[in-house]
Amino acid sequence: MASSEGFLTKGQREMMKIAAENAEVMSSVSLATSPKFPGPKSPGQNSSLLTEHHHHHIKAPGGQSAAHGGVAVRHVRRTHSGKLGRVKKVHLVLRTSFNFKLKIDGAGGKGTWGKLLDTDGESFIDHNDPNYDSGEEPYDLVGATVSDPLDEYKKAVVSLIEEYFSTGDVEVAVSDLRELGSSEYHPYFVKRLVSIAMDRHNKEKEMASVLLSALYADVINPAQISRGFFMLLESADDLAVDILDAVDVLALFVARGVVDDILPPAFITRARKMLPETSKGFEVLQTAEKSYLSAPHHAELVERRWGGSTHLTVDEVKKKISDILREYVESGDTSEACTCIRQLGVSFFHHEVVKRALVLAMEIQTAEPLIHKLLKEAADEGLISSSQMVKGFGRLAESLDDLALDIPSAKKKFESLVPRAISEGWLDATFVKSSHENNGEKVDKNDEKLRRYKEEAVSIIHEYFLSDDIPELIQSLEDLQMPEYNPIFLKRLITLAMDRKNREKEMASVLLSALHIEIFSTDDMVNGFVLLLESAEDTALDILDASNELAFFLARAVIDDVLAPLNLEEIGNMLPPNCSSGSETLRMARSLIAARHAGERILRCWGGGTGWAVEDAKDKIQKLLEEYESGGVVGEACQCIRDLGMPFFNHEVVKKALVMAMEKKNDRMLELLQVCFTEGLITINQMTKGFNRIKDGLDDLALDIPNAKDKLKFYVEHGKERGWLLPSFG
Repeated sequence: MASSEGFLTKGQREMMKIAAENAEVMSSVSLATSPKFPGPKSPGQNSSLLTEHHHHHIKAPGGQSAAHGGVAVRHVRRTHSGKLGRVKKVHLVLRTSFNFKLKIDGAGGKGTWGKLLDTDGESFIDHNDPNYDSGEEPYDLVGATVSDPLDEYKKAVVSLIEEYFSTGDVEVAVSDLRELGSSEYHPYFVKRLVSIAMDRHNKEKEMASVLLSALYADVINPAQISRGFFMLLESADDLAVDILDAVDVLALFVARGVVDDILPPAFITRARKMLPETSKGFEVLQTAEKSYLSAPHHAELVERRWGGSTHLTVDEVKKKISDILREYVESGDTSEACTCIRQLGVSFFHHEVVKRALVLAMEIQTAEPLIHKLLKEAADEGLISSSQMVKGFGRLAESLDDLALDIPSAKKKFESLVPRAISEGWLDATFVKSSHENNGEKVDKNDEKLRRYKEEAVSIIHEYFLSDDIPELIQSLEDLQMPEYNPIFLKRLITLAMDRKNREKEMASVLLSALHIEIFSTDDMVNGFVLLLESAEDTALDILDASNELAFFLARAVIDDVLAPLNLEEIGNMLPPNCSSGSETLRMARSLIAARHAGERILRCWGGGTGWAVEDAKDKIQKLLEEYESGGVVGEACQCIRDLGMPFFNHEVVKKALVMAMEKKNDRMLELLQVCFTEGLITINQMTKGFNRIKDGLDDLALDIPNAKDKLKFYVEHGKERGWLLPSFG
């Protein structure tokens, strides 16, 4: 006997059986609760309807089965008015667990079940029937795969990440992500990269951090980086289920992001406000801030926590390059040297190989043919790209004046080498044109006066780094009698310091403070930093982390009162529109200054003081104030403060003087501060910082000095009256 399910296959019938059972329940409830359904008048009636449906098959009128004939038999029912009415079709669309869409058409009306749900009757469709409805035609089951673009993206990035962890090739990973497109999903990439690395070894964790730094701003914008990290914080509770130390590891990733400047310092504060205090994400932020970012020398601690196994410091890379070149000169094995250069994995830094190789050829005459052979072969093999070769030659051209001090024949040798390299095909001819550019200083290279000044300036700076004698350096500059070149001296000073150790960086910052007080104007400082920022991209070719170093020099200049915060805006306005690297460095400097405890952090970034520890400076200040308080002379106290040579740290003098005034209950310290201010020894900026430090620690101070708040209020008014503080203070 043909049934209404006769058009289905056996497998489809099984699925239909399940669907029909579900449809009975769904339709019964739907019909019984529909506002259009006259329905039962009472709960009892409703129950009887459902009971009847579950226990009886609905048949054709008259209690007979559906008849065989030329027309399709339809069910009819009597309405509440007693009239016969044509039933309405019920279409049920079900989605099965197999992701198939199943449409069941029926001939049932209100309160009835018909068509496919009739199992007792037989029917077929007559296309000639006046009541024929194409909607009654049987439907085939059609499989449809629903694809989500985000799911596809996630699958693709997992493959990309795994390949990166396998090869360690940052450039390929960056290129692959850029080609993948779908930039709106980049926060998911950040989340996926970090979450996968969290469950791997330290090597992969370090690799993930390095890749994020490489992608920052160039491929993934800062807002997307922050969004990706926030998504990680939101899912920290889930991550902790699978990764036991998830909180600590994720906290370290956040701290590393702040240290690497891919997350702003304010990220932790903003994210904390958006997370429940009981969540693991909130705990991650607390751990990042208290355990990592607040620790002494935290930047170095965070960067070395995973061993730094995927990258070397600039100094380490330079040392390895020098070792490779010297071994090559001894052995003459070009193939081995190329292999060693390739294994360094720093193709973006091959210009350093070129520069150091050329310098070595100038230093050791017998090495010249070997070096030329190595560079030619490296260029022919594609190991050193054309652009890296040009950059290497360009960097050497820029440093020829300095190099000539040690190798008198350097310029002559270089001038004879360039045409030879071009003719042999391992140096692009465009170098000749680019070599005439002057590294951003916009002056004529033939200016003999400027050339002589540069030579003298470099010699003076080198002498200062050896002797640490600021008065001698100032005298030497005054003897030159070329104050118009002060900005160029500043540029040379910081450029040379950036390529040296922290001691020289600290000495350079201290010297800027002294020069600003003695002979350099604020305009000299501003113009010098503009020159530095204009040439920041070129400087980065020689010093990989030049942007970070220069940002710290700018921030330190503000902290030391060499520059005012408004000077940063002035510097930004003076930069050319296409100076993206300089603008980014300026932005980083502003972020450093805006961070919590910025003053202390920036002062400590290179060790603090001219070789002193910060604690030593504090002890000296404490002793000179105690000596003054016990009956010392104001003039001697001022001279001792001056002899400290740390004008950027005079806020410590203000703080300790105010605390002693509170403790001793006399105004002698206020008299000292007045003299220091009148003589210009302590500036308004340093006064303000000192008062702010007292205000920040007032709660702790009040434990020892109960009336500390009243005292501070009095001192603030006193300071405002005498011009130490701005009227807006407090």
